[in-house]
Amino acid sequence: MNETKDILQQVQSGALTVDEALLRLKLAPFEDLGYAKVDHHRALRQGAAEVIYGEGKTTEHIAGILTSMLANGERTVLVTRLSAEKAGALTGRFPLDYHADARMGIVGSMPKPDGLGKIVVATGGTSDIPVAEEAALTAEALGNEVERIYDVGVAGLHRLQARLPQIMEASVLIAIAGMEGALASVLGGLVDCPVIAVPTSVGYGASFGGLSALLSMLNSCASGVSVVNIDNGFGAGFLASRINHMERRA
Repeated sequence: MNETKDILQQVQSGALTVDEALLRLKLAPFEDLGYAKVDHHRALRQGAAEVIYGEGKTTEHIAGILTSMLANGERTVLVTRLSAEKAGALTGRFPLDYHADARMGIVGSMPKPDGLGKIVVATGGTSDIPVAEEAALTAEALGNEVERIYDVGVAGLHRLQARLPQIMEASVLIAIAGMEGALASVLGGLVDCPVIAVPTSVGYGASFGGLSALLSMLNSCASGVSVVNIDNGFGAGFLASRINHMERRA
């Protein structure tokens, strides 16, 4: 805080220009908690605050990071891969909204959508919904309007055709599927927006825990399809938000 105040005083005195001050703020140091180094200036550099990855962290470590972020003005904090047990321990200490299907906790208020358009999250099957919810909630917490279209996989294309009007309105489309991962290629050949493909670990033995879907999506013959890692709904939601907010660079 003292360093930030010093920078602002230099701007006021004319010793620093606004652009010089902004650069210094972007390079400002993190807060060292001992077990974590909390990057309070990530939102300034990247447009979105740091996200807490809950898996592998103790409840006390998550609580400490949350306390630090909230004390420094963060209004919405995401905690991904958060178990129900840890969420229960945190609920009494923080205004935590826990989503069990997505294994995600959201502390604080959700922002109003301010993106270019709508992000559509589509799944091949019902079993893909946990990953889809991680993607959808991430995008919503980053200020996007999100529409969910679930269970429209290639095993019954008529289900997908019935939702094409909504799908074609998307500014970004997230296609989530396991098994052979064909949904991403089908959607990629229908829409004029970026498609982010998410392979899931849903499938029988020969799907190799999602590797089959991953390779299918990487080899998609449809143009404009990018691929994130297996079960990485968070990564897909974050990237979709970046694309949906590109007008900020204009």
